[in-house]
Amino acid sequence: MIHEVEKTDEEWRKVLTRKQYHVLREKGTELAFANEYWNNKKKGNYRCAGCGNILFSSKDKYDSGTGWPSFSKPVSEERMEYEIDKTLGMERTEVHCSRCGGHLGHVFDDGPAPTGKRFCMNSTSLKFEEDE
Repeated sequence: MIHEVEKTDEEWRKVLTRKQYHVLREKGTELAFANEYWNNKKKGNYRCAGCGNILFSSKDKYDSGTGWPSFSKPVSEERMEYEIDKTLGMERTEVHCSRCGGHLGHVFDDGPAPTGKRFCMNSTSLKFEEDE
């Protein structure tokens, strides 16, 4: 797939930390309850750490009890891409940034009303921008 932000692996390695590269480009994950935003209660927006695309609002963030930042919906479906992930012996829906293709996390159908969605994201794939 062609994205608005396209970089070589070498270019990504230059602009991302080792941890960000692992999550965003190699589809890694981080530990539950040991990541930057799982318990963040500040108001603002969550951007893609790879390209700056605004992905989620704090208005849609909730405590899912999983230890990762969880959202009931993205700011816009056009900012998301989805892919079936069959690793770990199960089928899940993987979420990517539509602007750069970076891996963000997974979405599940066990979230709160009205969407019923739980966008379970890696803090490492996000950059929080607090409202002024």
